[in-house]
Amino acid sequence: MRHPYYRRRPPERSSPVIPLPLRTLALAIATTASAAATAATAGTSLTLYRSDDNALYSAGDSGSVQSGHAVARETRQLDLKAGAQDVSLDGLPQYVDPETIALSVDGDAAKVLSQRLRLGQGQYAALGSLIGQPVDVTGPNGETLASGTLLRADGSGLMVRDTSTPNERTALIREYGAVKAHGVFQAGSGLQLRVDAAHAGKANASLSYSTSGLGWRAAYVGTLAPGDGCKMQFESRASIANRSGRDWNNVQLMLVAGEPQLTPSPGPRPVMFNARAKTADAALPEQSTLADYRTYSLPGLVDLPDGSVTQVPLYATRSVACERTSLYETGATWTPPQPIIGRDAINNGSPEGIVSTLQLRAFDSLPAGNLRVLSADRNGTPQLIGSGRINDTPKGSDAHITLGTSFDLRASRERTVFTVDKNGHTLDEGFRTTFTNAGDTPRTITVREHPQRWRQWTLASSSSKPSAQTTDTLEFKVTVPANGTTTLDYVVRYQWTADDQPQG
Repeated sequence: MRHPYYRRRPPERSSPVIPLPLRTLALAIATTASAAATAATAGTSLTLYRSDDNALYSAGDSGSVQSGHAVARETRQLDLKAGAQDVSLDGLPQYVDPETIALSVDGDAAKVLSQRLRLGQGQYAALGSLIGQPVDVTGPNGETLASGTLLRADGSGLMVRDTSTPNERTALIREYGAVKAHGVFQAGSGLQLRVDAAHAGKANASLSYSTSGLGWRAAYVGTLAPGDGCKMQFESRASIANRSGRDWNNVQLMLVAGEPQLTPSPGPRPVMFNARAKTADAALPEQSTLADYRTYSLPGLVDLPDGSVTQVPLYATRSVACERTSLYETGATWTPPQPIIGRDAINNGSPEGIVSTLQLRAFDSLPAGNLRVLSADRNGTPQLIGSGRINDTPKGSDAHITLGTSFDLRASRERTVFTVDKNGHTLDEGFRTTFTNAGDTPRTITVREHPQRWRQWTLASSSSKPSAQTTDTLEFKVTVPANGTTTLDYVVRYQWTADDQPQG
């Protein structure tokens, strides 16, 4: 049984037509024969690294689609003649890094003397792959303008060595309707090689390179179960974006989770695309380690059309326990170099909103990505109630997500006590926080305070017993009745020694 997230090899497509705006008519390219210098790629593998650049996954035409990082390994078949010769490898991605290209010919059948990367950028990328090949150029009405070898293709027109004329003249054609290629055209970049072959014949070559325009990130969906507890159905997917300028067909994918240091090398609207299984192997990726990172190897071959976002599962959907919190937090975990005794020297902050947070424990390694949390409305329809980022989370660790600000809960805070005893080296500071709940059900609010005036402090008094206390945090659980209010009072006493010089 094939898993629905992968897909069989697609049937061969008919000759494509690519529109390119020129000075007059659109350009159409049609292939009529198959006599390229190299055969189509086979046995291609891609190692993709995480990218959080939204441009890769967006339906817009952002100029930063060249972000992301991938390493490609392909097998190409060369049709060689004996001796020195020029060979072209077409169909490379638009953003390939020329300094990472490595090619070796099996059995030392040929030696690479030099290589040049032809960048396939702009509207003439497809035509550029036909340079050096025989073409037929027709006019707007289908009349033949030239037949011969394409020498150049750019904004000034097409330069063709016209072999249909007795003297093989060179023609510069500015106005044309279509270009028909006898070979195979490719969009993207191309590699031009000078090789020296020991003898004529076919030989396999291994090609590897790095490219941008490809990336992946995790995408999570949590659907909360009804009831007072916190449980949710947790879906884990990998979103794989391809804005590289070429299609990738029948590729084996490995996804790398983590943050390796990657030195950066100096489009079209994507569509959502669900990959489907090409084999009957296990449906979920095989997880492993790579040095300090986590890897996910997909079990089947995948197609990644250019301008697409493909989603495949990372883990099976499961029910997970969670914890939801309505959080009111003031201050931050910061310790000053000296005691601060000035009344207004610290801005303790008085936020009004109560933040909704969610916490879950990672059942396995969770790569960084966004979590969308859904909850059923009164009609039972799942609705989005917030989303937040899950950072790289090892198995057994907690992930914390902020979902948004509560509509019904509010807080107001005022200082009620402030006394300084310089001779006794103490300072008392107290606050009153009033919480209101406009909802129809009681709500429990977690109040998290961070005493910031000095590292030595104690809780002198409080109207409610703290639920947790650490060296830099004081926490209370406050229940607010439906359509009601609750008040929390507390006083903190700071103490220092004669050797500590207070700040005014």
